[in-house]
Amino acid sequence: LALVALVSAFGSSFQYGYNVSVINSPAPYMQDFYNQTYFNRSGMPMDSGFQTLLWSLTVSMYPLGGLFGSLMVWPLVNNCGRKGTLLINNLFSIAAAVLMGTSELAKTFEVIILSRVIMGIYAGLASNVVPMFLGEMSPKNLRGAIGVVPQLFITLGILVAQILGLHNILGNAKGWPMLLGLTGIPSLIQLLILPFFPESPRYLLIQKGNEGQARQALQKLRGCDDVDDEIEEMRQEDRSEKEEGHFSVLSLCTFRGLRWQLISIVVMMMGQQLSGVNAVFYYADRIFQSAGVDSSNVQYVTVSIGAINVVMTLLAVFIVESLGRRLLLLAGFGLCCVSCAVLTLALNLQTTVSWMSYLSIVCVIVYIIGHAIGASPIPFVMITEMFLQSSRPAAFMVGGSVHWLCNFAVGLVFLYMEAGLGPYSFLIFCAICLATIVYIFFIVPETKNKTFMEINRIMAKRNKVEI
Repeated sequence: LALVALVSAFGSSFQYGYNVSVINSPAPYMQDFYNQTYFNRSGMPMDSGFQTLLWSLTVSMYPLGGLFGSLMVWPLVNNCGRKGTLLINNLFSIAAAVLMGTSELAKTFEVIILSRVIMGIYAGLASNVVPMFLGEMSPKNLRGAIGVVPQLFITLGILVAQILGLHNILGNAKGWPMLLGLTGIPSLIQLLILPFFPESPRYLLIQKGNEGQARQALQKLRGCDDVDDEIEEMRQEDRSEKEEGHFSVLSLCTFRGLRWQLISIVVMMMGQQLSGVNAVFYYADRIFQSAGVDSSNVQYVTVSIGAINVVMTLLAVFIVESLGRRLLLLAGFGLCCVSCAVLTLALNLQTTVSWMSYLSIVCVIVYIIGHAIGASPIPFVMITEMFLQSSRPAAFMVGGSVHWLCNFAVGLVFLYMEAGLGPYSFLIFCAICLATIVYIFFIVPETKNKTFMEINRIMAKRNKVEI
């Protein structure tokens, strides 16, 4: 179980994180390459408006690809299985890595933009399939901890991209194609190792009706022969779902028995992305410069923030089973809410009060801690836990689409928000965090140490339906 969690998270989730931040450091060198290529073709320098358009496409095609990838989750996991989908998905990543790595040799910047879409499709599938795969394999007492592992590898991917992107490593005029191309290596490793691990036992028994293979897979994952209790629990789930059949996205949205589960997932996913995490990372460099950090050292400070993110997500792995999902969600969004409010104040007063710039640094760190322990990892764990086998793929497709759409929207709108509102943009993020906290407090139940059927019964009362 530990090995399959590490292999699938390193091969898939790691690359999602890596590609989120890989183009930040080499951006000036990549833009020079765009300019030079255009000049060599047309004999004229590139218009600054056209360059801005090309660069914003390079950045925003990734979340747009993520949306397309999320839309492929439901058909792929139902037809190819969870493990099969992860193996097929590696082909997207390897193709994109080869194209990005050779783009400079081929003297084409269009290929980079195309590769960002392909890489986004890969990340959209990976960000949904890995939590589903690991959640279905885990025993109920470890489901939360193992469910946070993909998020841990996303933060690790961001940190590794920040370190390799330092100017004296690969974030320079010579090294950027290699920096982009390295993303294919984890996929290659996963493609070679993952076939030796079992498929999700729940998929084998409930969807394929193959109890013998499901039992073998469970025995391998649990390290013991006696798995009768879990097999019986799956049979119960199978019986209760036989009447409902497999859910498509449309039937999921119209089915009364899953109404509150679906609303909860949409609210948590919107809260996760619209709480301003990308904006805080975007603002971080300027906040540190205003606090007197030399501009040549800002990238080292960014790396240290990436390291805090990794450490706090690692902490979430260890505390999620003792403190529970609900408390971590409330605490995480609460810290984000308070730090956004104080950050608005600190950014407005930093020209008149000298120590305010240090307070804004503290706010950024507190915000990142809040996101790392609750807002980032727990919503994906909750999708696995709040839905049964027949509705889970459709739920991940809805949750993943909301996740990537909101990510894309923030990327598109934030620059305009910042131009119009300045530091007051963070008040909008503060309000979104507060609304999410209120919803979670009143509606979302604690799912710690409960079977999928027990969670289903709790939600059935809220939906006012009989099981």
